[in-house]
Amino acid sequence: MIRATPILTALTLALALTACGKGGKPDEAKAASPKPAAPLLLAPEDLRQVGQSGLIGAPVINGAIQPARRADLRAEVAAVVLQVAKDNGERVRAGDLLIRLDATAIRDSLTSADEALRAAQQNFEQTERVLARQRTLNQQGMISMQGLEDAEVRRNAAQSELAAAKSRAVTARQQVSRTEVRAPFNGVVSERKISVGDTVQVGRELVKVIDPASMRFEGQVSADRLGELKLGQPVAFRINGFGDAEFRGKLARIDAAANPTTRQVELVAEFDDKAKAPQVSGLYAEGRVESADRRALVLAESSIVRQGDSAFVWKVAGNQLKKVAVTLGERDDRRGEVVIASGLAMGDQVLRAPTGSLVDGAPVQRVASGAGAASAVPAAAAASK
Repeated sequence: MIRATPILTALTLALALTACGKGGKPDEAKAASPKPAAPLLLAPEDLRQVGQSGLIGAPVINGAIQPARRADLRAEVAAVVLQVAKDNGERVRAGDLLIRLDATAIRDSLTSADEALRAAQQNFEQTERVLARQRTLNQQGMISMQGLEDAEVRRNAAQSELAAAKSRAVTARQQVSRTEVRAPFNGVVSERKISVGDTVQVGRELVKVIDPASMRFEGQVSADRLGELKLGQPVAFRINGFGDAEFRGKLARIDAAANPTTRQVELVAEFDDKAKAPQVSGLYAEGRVESADRRALVLAESSIVRQGDSAFVWKVAGNQLKKVAVTLGERDDRRGEVVIASGLAMGDQVLRAPTGSLVDGAPVQRVASGAGAASAVPAAAAASK
């Protein structure tokens, strides 16, 4: 019998173990290989484009949206309110009845004025006939010149009284018409000040009518910035109640005098698109006058990630996500925008609201609106299973 040496036995065992290792399970080796990363799904609402603006540092305008055509209708006669035909928010056409006042006492005055006019007319006609006879008699030498002159004086006095009576009748008729308050133009009733049964005096405010189609931005700007303003300059502003929606217009008027108390100058900006203007007056608005001398690249602050003194953005370059360092400039607190001094170019697309789980060089995939970053995590998790 041949006895195996210890060296041979060890060599045989090593060869056997090596053979076993090569013939291991192929599924385990395959599972150990890395899988490609799932792409980040990006919809249009997940991206923001780097833009250019001349608003940062430009003059600030504070004011409200007001109609150019507005009427504060007031009582022109003292009377009791009998009818309120239109209420707040109702549309009216020019000439529509808004308020009717009690005209009883005024109609009595009109009747009296008409009677006085009739009497004055008869008196004038009579003095005219008397004067005509006196002239005939004077020509025949039957009365003196003094008698003729007396007849002319009476005729002239009757003529003056007739003119005064006509004026009183016209005034009384106008007073009757003023008991009916009508819309001066097509518009909307914005504020009703009285109710049925109220007694109003002359000058009492009754109702306000505005034309919603004539809305504009009326604001004030510091007199210190007046030298930077010119008619026709673009204005960008936001309106309270419309969220982050931005409206644009142009300077249409700059007042020639500053307010002696606030030292601010009144100005008016017309909407570029009047169809998009709010239909409600009095809404607070704030904006800036755009200046060509101040144009710079800007980006919303929510797209910028800060790390200590440095800052970067996640830029979409082709089908990849790139981490790009940027140099920041002036910040606009009102608009939430920051000047990008370097690192980006006009038109670059960056993530609107980046998170901390992003990887430089990660693949991205463009998807339709509504199927973007919100579904990227579930999609990646599903792909990794």
